[in-house]
Amino acid sequence: MALSMEEQRLLSEIASRLSAEDPKLAERFDRFGRRRARSRRSVRLIAAIVIAAVLIATAVAAGVAVAVS
Repeated sequence: MALSMEEQRLLSEIASRLSAEDPKLAERFDRFGRRRARSRRSVRLIAAIVIAAVLIATAVAAGVAVAVS
């Protein structure tokens, strides 16, 4: 669900105030968001590696089955 322009403006205003009033807390929120994005990338990379390994193992098993026949 997308935010309206008014909601986006209010969130920007809140973020600006937070940065001005408590820069350390604002930095922690910023790092938290980046950490989550990095975590999602890691999960996708691991999933891609596992899928590739399964495909390779399947192809090798199929090749061995054909060679044995």
